[in-house]
Amino acid sequence: MYKNKITKALLIGASCAVAAASTASFAANVPAGTELAKVQELVRGNGAEVASIDPQKTEGVPESNVIRDLLEGLVNQDADGNTIPGVAESWETKDNKTYIFHLRKDAKWSNGDPVTADDFVYTFQRAVDPNTASPYSWYLEMTTMVNAADIIAGKKDKSTLGVKAIDANTLQIDLESALPYFVKMMGHTTVKPVHRATVEKWGEEWTKPEHFVGNGAYVPEKWVVNERLVLKRNPQYWDNEHTVIDKVTYLPIENQVAEMNRFLAGELQMTNEVPIEHFRRLRKEHPEDLKITGNLCSYYYGFNTSKKPFDDVRVRKALSYTIDRDIITKAILGQGQLPAYSFTPEIVAGFTPETPAYGKLTQKERIAKAKELLKEAGYDKSHPLDITLLYNTSENHKKIATAIQSMWKKSLGVNVTLENQEWKTFLDTRREGNFDVTRAGWCGDYNEASTFLNLMMSNNGNNDSKYHNKQYDGDMDKAMEVTSDAERIKLYNDAEALLARDVPIAPIYQYVRVRLVSPTVGGYPMHNAEDKIFSKDLYIKAN
Repeated sequence: MYKNKITKALLIGASCAVAAASTASFAANVPAGTELAKVQELVRGNGAEVASIDPQKTEGVPESNVIRDLLEGLVNQDADGNTIPGVAESWETKDNKTYIFHLRKDAKWSNGDPVTADDFVYTFQRAVDPNTASPYSWYLEMTTMVNAADIIAGKKDKSTLGVKAIDANTLQIDLESALPYFVKMMGHTTVKPVHRATVEKWGEEWTKPEHFVGNGAYVPEKWVVNERLVLKRNPQYWDNEHTVIDKVTYLPIENQVAEMNRFLAGELQMTNEVPIEHFRRLRKEHPEDLKITGNLCSYYYGFNTSKKPFDDVRVRKALSYTIDRDIITKAILGQGQLPAYSFTPEIVAGFTPETPAYGKLTQKERIAKAKELLKEAGYDKSHPLDITLLYNTSENHKKIATAIQSMWKKSLGVNVTLENQEWKTFLDTRREGNFDVTRAGWCGDYNEASTFLNLMMSNNGNNDSKYHNKQYDGDMDKAMEVTSDAERIKLYNDAEALLARDVPIAPIYQYVRVRLVSPTVGGYPMHNAEDKIFSKDLYIKAN
């Protein structure tokens, strides 16, 4: 099922100079002889209303999908997940600590201003500035960019960040520790540039379509909250001549059945997901529309370790062990998802996590152990544990939550109240720690194991489980410093072993991405592990 297992062969990083890719690698790959539709418009489902299109104020996948069309960072990805030039046409490093990026001279903002190295200096400083309150500020700290950690902690001024403009088209970034995959990290949403004059003039309202200035292939044309976000081509984009699609409309459809029905009615050409209960029928009746790809994501439940009784590892283990991952992946989902006993998915490049001891037990053995642990913690069917399970509004999430609710009740006598919230509220609730157990999913920000394991570090802003372990933090810090791949892999396995021992989260399954995509959509990437889809690389074929 994992056709893009070839991503295992991707290099973690390189210390030599990286040559610029040809312009053709950016263009929509329209095969010779293809007849294009006269109307080049794409309508796609996006799962939820975006919380924002400010790259330094977002943290979710729906937001990244849109921002990828609106703003272009130093690097992009091609259809196979390889890192390719974005605003930076080339880069080099001699020691994996100092990186020099050479920006293309024809890169422009949508108002005609040139995109310069100063724009990236401003953006990176904005991302770490405590006044910005970026939910992803920690990402800059994980790059080990000089002084990022102290700036985020309020100990140093943002001007001391290890980034500077040597000239208008040359950007230098200095790291505190050598990081061979640093360039890969520069493809993330949080480090996409913003137009300083626009942000400073309009403040929080700079993202309104009438104010927005971006440097991507598209700009927002119309935004009707909870209905649609329409993007139109940006004629100032440096590679506009190779862009084919003229208009992109994102629909925030949370209900997968409604989304499917609108697809089948011809109202959209690409869904965000498919409803679980209709998958087998769709595979039989609409095989030409179904796209199934491997995906660099893990689905898990997070425990609020700062709150009783979830501060007791026995309770967390009992709940995790009782989840029958085979039932979830085969009976409920059945699309090729794999059971997860480690946080890092197997599809990640350069690392295959070792299966922890509990993952080698039979489900019957896990349940028996879970009963013992919960009884030791003071709970059983005569003295039941009462908990609330939080998830964001989605029929697919609801089906999984209902199944796990039943598993916990049947095997452990646990009483579970299900609580669903719409996306923005859900993110706020989780961030504020107002939950017992929460549904969560994590998709890699770059193709390397640390993009998952860093999440559980004490200083990570997205560590909603509030897991704090000095040994874990130390292992991950050391993994960033070692030069041997073998040493790094050992440290990653040590980190996974600590997660299996302490259980701040319960890994449930490794994703596949399943969508309905019209056969008229050309250029759809089948081998991009991070599911990075750039509308500028797609095209609409004539029927």
